[in-house]
Amino acid sequence: MQSDRSQPTSRRAGPLAGLKVVDLTHVMAGPTCTLMLADMGADVIKIEKSPNGDDTRHSVPPKIGDEAASFLMMNRNKRGIVLDLKTDGGKQVLRRLIATADVLVENFAPGAMERLGFGYEALHKQHPALIYCSLSGFGRTGPYKDRRGFDLVAQAMSGIMSFTGERPDGPPVKCGPPLSDITAGLLASMGILAAYTHRLKTGEGQWVETSLYEAALVQTYWQSTIALAAGTAPRAMGSAHPLNAPYQAFEASDGWLVVGGANKKHWLLMLEALGASELAGDPRFVNGADRMANLKELEAVLSERFRTKSRAHWLAALDEKGVPCGPVHDMLEALSDPQTLAREMVVEVEHSTLGPVKTIGLPVKFSETPGKVRTGAPVYGEHTSEVLAEYGFDQKQIEALEKEGAIVLASGRREERVA
Repeated sequence: MQSDRSQPTSRRAGPLAGLKVVDLTHVMAGPTCTLMLADMGADVIKIEKSPNGDDTRHSVPPKIGDEAASFLMMNRNKRGIVLDLKTDGGKQVLRRLIATADVLVENFAPGAMERLGFGYEALHKQHPALIYCSLSGFGRTGPYKDRRGFDLVAQAMSGIMSFTGERPDGPPVKCGPPLSDITAGLLASMGILAAYTHRLKTGEGQWVETSLYEAALVQTYWQSTIALAAGTAPRAMGSAHPLNAPYQAFEASDGWLVVGGANKKHWLLMLEALGASELAGDPRFVNGADRMANLKELEAVLSERFRTKSRAHWLAALDEKGVPCGPVHDMLEALSDPQTLAREMVVEVEHSTLGPVKTIGLPVKFSETPGKVRTGAPVYGEHTSEVLAEYGFDQKQIEALEKEGAIVLASGRREERVA
């Protein structure tokens, strides 16, 4: 697929068209950040290590052709090059990329960028307008600043695993998705755009940083509210809400659905849909505080009613009354839902060796400068020659860098990109 990066900036290029991003991230949190920027039009140059590349290239199964599906998901819309930053040539290439970059994003282990000579302080002196973004396990300050971090650790230490699960006395349970990784990536992209706004006003770059730990903590707003206000640690409640009821999953005769009947209006409408208006006067369930105090009894009464009819029946009845509700989908059902498709949240993108590949779409819509999934994820070293030529390296210099081991070119595609 022909890249549109060389085309003039237009309303079709996305709101970040023209923004140059050097991407030194790997696995999940950092690539989520740069994915958001790339989907909104930024020119993201993803730098992979030599040898082996991004670890998600080896997160298999599943594969699509010869490529890891996990890498394809996280790295579409990016140009990929391979550098060995332990070589002089690799460092030379990176310095040249940084010289005209707007943003650098990294999620190396603590101290690694400084040892390579690319720490924030050194680069800020040379390029004061550069926005330098770091993602780490615990942040760059505090007693845990030198610890490595993973989503599992962040979920555990943030408290999330203590209140996730079916019952208060059950074992700790991790949320299915890597929420601290993804949230950290979203926070980092938000921070970069805030810093970019500041730079547009002042010309000043700055260091933006966040961590998996902080990203997990911000997912606990409700539970933290309870802990800080009441001095008690919330425990697991299954699908129920810690502050409102009923707001959870119920089993119908043939499947599960969720219902949000938490406020007075929706509670009364839900009872009408269920044919259980007599419960409106039950002293156990009169208001929200009563329903929370008697949650187990409420669950038992409602569960008995929901089991009498099919999920489709209850969804239709609740929807007719205007009560928030929905079926509990598995991933295949969610990805094929007509709303998912209508919002272009599953799209096909052309990959250079695999052809059309399905991927998740851009979740933010713009009326005047829409983002777009333009290109598939790069194969290993796919754009090394293209990018180096663009930044002033001639063919002999590229060959010398390859001989040094400073770069890796995609197999079988070198002549096409150097020409």
